[in-house]
Amino acid sequence: MHLLTTAIDGFAQIIMLLLLGRAIVSWFARPGGSAYKLYQVLIMLTEPIVAPCRAVTSRLRTGMMDFSVLLAMLLVIMARGLLIGLIDIFIH
Repeated sequence: MHLLTTAIDGFAQIIMLLLLGRAIVSWFARPGGSAYKLYQVLIMLTEPIVAPCRAVTSRLRTGMMDFSVLLAMLLVIMARGLLIGLIDIFIH
């Protein structure tokens, strides 16, 4: 595997873990609680990816369910595959 594809894959995995962590910690984070500070850090790190997704999913009228993190995960997976595929085409 090329160094650039390894870097892209690693970066995508880190983003996926942060998004997954955000989703899981959101169930337990309450203001003043110990998980809340971790949740704030996860929001700070992932909001640049999640905010545009929220703008798209808000039009779907899904009620109280927020699918923006799920959409962000899908976009990260697709971007990872696209970038690695393009690198493979141009390098080989």
